[in-house]
Amino acid sequence: MNIYTTLAQLTISFSVGYVWIFRFDNITKEFKQYGLSDLTRNAVGASKIVLATLLITGIWFPTLVLIPALLMAFLMTCAQFFHFKVRNPWSKHLPSLFLLAASIFVALFTSK
Repeated sequence: MNIYTTLAQLTISFSVGYVWIFRFDNITKEFKQYGLSDLTRNAVGASKIVLATLLITGIWFPTLVLIPALLMAFLMTCAQFFHFKVRNPWSKHLPSLFLLAASIFVALFTSK
């Protein structure tokens, strides 16, 4: 496996874990700002943590990487949509935009 792909997988996974575990109060505020329910927030959080875990597991089992990377890219695209919807400043867009690009990078270079 390519070292850059592995680094991207680790970056995505640890970023998602950090935000959804240690900065959950910030996530709660953002989802209220977006007008989304607690159930939606919890489903998105659980999905992201599962996908992050699969991306880490994919370091040893590369066949597990493509679908989680694509699903993570989809969730990051949704995050971008909601940032635009509430007209957040670009500083709020950048983390999910970076993770979107990293997820696409992982999906592209692990499918070969």
